Amino acid sequence: MAYEGIRAHRPLIMGRRGAVATNHPVATQAGLDVLRAGGTAADAAVAISLTLGVVEPHMSGLGGDGFYHHWSAKTGRAETFAGTGQAPAAATVARYRAEGGIPIDGPLSIQTPGKVAGLAALHAAHGAKAWAAVFGPAVEAARDGFAATHALRHFCGENRRRIGADKTSAAIFLPGGAPLTVGALVTQPALAATLERLAAEGPETFYRGALARDIAADMAGIGALVAEADLAAVQPLFAPPIGIAWRGFEVRQTPQPSMGFAMLQMLRIVEQADLEGMGWGSAALLHLMIEAKKRAFLDRETEAGRDQPDFASLLSDARAAAHAKAIGDRAAHLPVREMAETDTTYFCVVDAEGNTVSAIQSINGAFGSGVTGPRTGILLNNRMTYWHLDGGHANELAPGRRVRHTMNAPMVMKDGKPWMAFGTPGADNQVQVNFQVLVSCAVFGFDPQQALEAPRWTSSQPGQESNYPHGGGDVVTIERGFGEEAIAGLRQRGHEVKVVGDLEGACSVEAIRVLDNGVRMAGSDPRRDGWAAAY
Repeated sequence: MAYEGIRAHRPLIMGRRGAVATNHPVATQAGLDVLRAGGTAADAAVAISLTLGVVEPHMSGLGGDGFYHHWSAKTGRAETFAGTGQAPAAATVARYRAEGGIPIDGPLSIQTPGKVAGLAALHAAHGAKAWAAVFGPAVEAARDGFAATHALRHFCGENRRRIGADKTSAAIFLPGGAPLTVGALVTQPALAATLERLAAEGPETFYRGALARDIAADMAGIGALVAEADLAAVQPLFAPPIGIAWRGFEVRQTPQPSMGFAMLQMLRIVEQADLEGMGWGSAALLHLMIEAKKRAFLDRETEAGRDQPDFASLLSDARAAAHAKAIGDRAAHLPVREMAETDTTYFCVVDAEGNTVSAIQSINGAFGSGVTGPRTGILLNNRMTYWHLDGGHANELAPGRRVRHTMNAPMVMKDGKPWMAFGTPGADNQVQVNFQVLVSCAVFGFDPQQALEAPRWTSSQPGQESNYPHGGGDVVTIERGFGEEAIAGLRQRGHEVKVVGDLEGACSVEAIRVLDNGVRMAGSDPRRDGWAAAY
């Protein structure tokens, strides 16, 4: 089944042996080069991850976290590797209450970075090339420079206060006090040197070696709470994905501390509805999906962050049926709590053998804390802003705990093999946009490029935002491409609707679909710097 109603402006990228889709052309090329040289999907994922941290510095990097979801063609086994750091030992509720709360950026917003631990675990389990062999593109981009894009210039301008407060960050991203111009070469010599050390000395040095000592010295110098002992305590998390059977597919997601289960709940809530009969883009379908999202987010707020979430109950028939029954013909007002924009990057890879990686990584907010370590050149996260200071909350701050993450890296299986890997940055918008992409592809037959260019919506609820101070309005933001009839239909059902222009909605999805004949279809989102390639 193919859907003819959406005309994509970018070509659908197809190849027989391998495919890569990332949020930056330089990173896509890095991954494709590794695949062509005989590397595995895991090798390519490491090269992409490191390169994105250089060329998309406002989204991810060595100073952040990441989730890596791998499927092995040889064993048929799926695993997730989570590189997420813990709250520093000095990060207590009392301390932050005395500070007046958790700051949105600056030194006290920095949490222990965990990405390198997750990457190293993925590579150790499934890489074929030497660790040092996949660092070349990232080192080259940092040392020799890369050209600033329109998106990077935009983010530099939008976050001038944040990065301008730190002289090291300002020197790189606000040269002369102004945002980078399009085409300007961005060089990061200190980061290049750090990448070379990490390549030569191995990942252990980042947490328990000479590089860890320099990172800790940077942290102390800028006034962050992360100490050498906090770095030494970081360990990757290994777990099988969680999943559900859904309309002939198995949809898998990253487990705790990811909040990916919310997407699975949305799918379960709408599972029994006549989605095809409603028609893609209709007010009826939009209303149902928006209301399903709202109810899933109620459970996300109360359950995500617990040490042992009860996924069996959250994804059960009874829970899905109760949520579905509660959806009426009118928009429901469902605040998730009584009563910022974050940024991330996603990529996916399929190699010649069929090994597949769905991956997502982040420094949380755009440019994270805004603070760059002067010794290491590492731009540091502001992940502390995801914690809650409320006593008894599932996500309450405690030293040594891992915070819950909006990051999620889904993979859809059919007949025991990957059918599609896809995902997006976008904080609280991630799971709801992933929900829309999967319904478009699995129910209505969109190809990946059609699904990524199709109009999209995002729903906000009061108290929803994961980022401090956990705000959120009762509004649906929708791209005008859905048309006047659908938008009017939502308003008639009681939704508060904010209309934005074409391709002005949230997120930046990347996707690879694997056909039965082995062809890899790769799509990239034009809303940022996404780019897909295949061979």
